[in-house]
Amino acid sequence: MIRSRSRYLLYIPLVVAAIFFLLPIYVMLVTGFKSFAEVSLQTMWDLPRAGLKLENFQEAYKHLAPALGNSFLMVIPAAVISSILGSVNGYILAKWKFKGADVIFPLILFGMFIPYQSILIPLVSFMRQIGLYGSIPGLILTHVIYGIPITTLTFRNYYATIPKELLEAARIDGAGIIRIFTKVLLPISLPSFVVVVIWQFTSAWNDFLFAVALTKPEAWPVTVALNNMAGSQIIAWNVQMAGSFLAALPTLIVYIFLGNYFLRGMMAGSLKG
Repeated sequence: MIRSRSRYLLYIPLVVAAIFFLLPIYVMLVTGFKSFAEVSLQTMWDLPRAGLKLENFQEAYKHLAPALGNSFLMVIPAAVISSILGSVNGYILAKWKFKGADVIFPLILFGMFIPYQSILIPLVSFMRQIGLYGSIPGLILTHVIYGIPITTLTFRNYYATIPKELLEAARIDGAGIIRIFTKVLLPISLPSFVVVVIWQFTSAWNDFLFAVALTKPEAWPVTVALNNMAGSQIIAWNVQMAGSFLAALPTLIVYIFLGNYFLRGMMAGSLKG
């Protein structure tokens, strides 16, 4: 009886935390459904009184539709490519030790701690030199490179949990380094791929700094387009909040439907490494 009560008491802080984190979404949705006349700080928490204004979402989508397409064109390749490169790096560093591997791995991880702002000017200069400045491919390349450290760490830790006997059996059967990777490890790497794809998808989708610095208006992703929806004098907060929800919806959907797989994949790679 005491154990059951203590277990239920644990849910109290969890429920409080959930409510706290859901409050911004509530305000965003409520404001998005209000008319412009109803929007104010005093009525921020009130439900719409004049009915649900779906035209706010229609207006926001009209402004954001091209940018949403740009975001998908950028995020999907960036997540997939960086995941593949991370899996190859993790495989080599975990299962094919070579001279200098213990030095290269920390150097790769060091890329996780380099602030975006510190490399922004040389990055823009480099993109101009290779002809990718202002384009979606340039933004893809940036997120792929910045994603390699975290994807390499995730796959390296996951592959470290794979028994050596499995690889040795494949070697006895005549499989080489490439065949072992493609035929043995890749089929059992789904948990790590789910983790890094979700992580990279979210990171690239929510990015603003690289997006605003490296792209031109025709290649703006949704974060930049959303920022530029605000007027110079009067801001239609109901339309702005509707646009914010549309911009956040893809990442919300990803975590709602794949959140369990994300946690399982994180746990699968946390046993060793």
